[in-house]
Amino acid sequence: MKAIILAGGKGTRLYPVTLETPKPLLTVQKRPIISHLIDGFLKHQIDEFIVLISKDHIADFEKWKKDFAFDLNVAFIVENEPLGTFGCIYQVKSSLGDEPFFVSNGDELKSFDLRKMMDFHKEHNGAATLALVEVPNPSSYGVVICDNEHKVCEFLEKPENPPSNYISSGLYLLEKEIFNYYSYDKPVFSMVEKDLFPKLALENKLYGCKFQGQWFDCGTFERWEKAIKEWRINNDDLLC
Repeated sequence: MKAIILAGGKGTRLYPVTLETPKPLLTVQKRPIISHLIDGFLKHQIDEFIVLISKDHIADFEKWKKDFAFDLNVAFIVENEPLGTFGCIYQVKSSLGDEPFFVSNGDELKSFDLRKMMDFHKEHNGAATLALVEVPNPSSYGVVICDNEHKVCEFLEKPENPPSNYISSGLYLLEKEIFNYYSYDKPVFSMVEKDLFPKLALENKLYGCKFQGQWFDCGTFERWEKAIKEWRINNDDLLC
């Protein structure tokens, strides 16, 4: 099974640090964030990776790959211009097989049981499954409302008055069916949060799988510091 890691963002909220080092290569407990993600995928037998990167940081990611503990089956795809989450996924469409694939933001730490997520996805037979996590400040993220059957009823991007504390954690398990909802014939800027998930929700094809594990967004200095202080890495059963 393959995993796509979205690692091409500019990280403007972490300037000037990210002018030299892209967010996924920033360290938490002395290891790059992306290395924590890769470790966890490998523990769940997910061992083929496609990493979307900025043209400004090709050498940085090549060095990271070279320095990793062992050889990785990873392909770097350069994002020459901002494409958004959906545009990036579409860019690598031809590299995906017929089986489901994971997509993860590259600047977050997640401690979720991926086997549980895969079983959930197969059982519910949707086009997309979102890993959901409960947070105290949901208005900063994509808030998700589910019914009693775990179908996503609404996907609200950064609402002022969030009706739920469950958010999308930036980890998705997707079917190739999602490309039927792509409105263009080439990679252009589009977001799964706005251009895909609401459409799937209307057709009852979007599901949310709730987790109680750790989750850290490292997109600001405050959140990055929190991750450094609180992230726990010694759990072989979790994505870490």
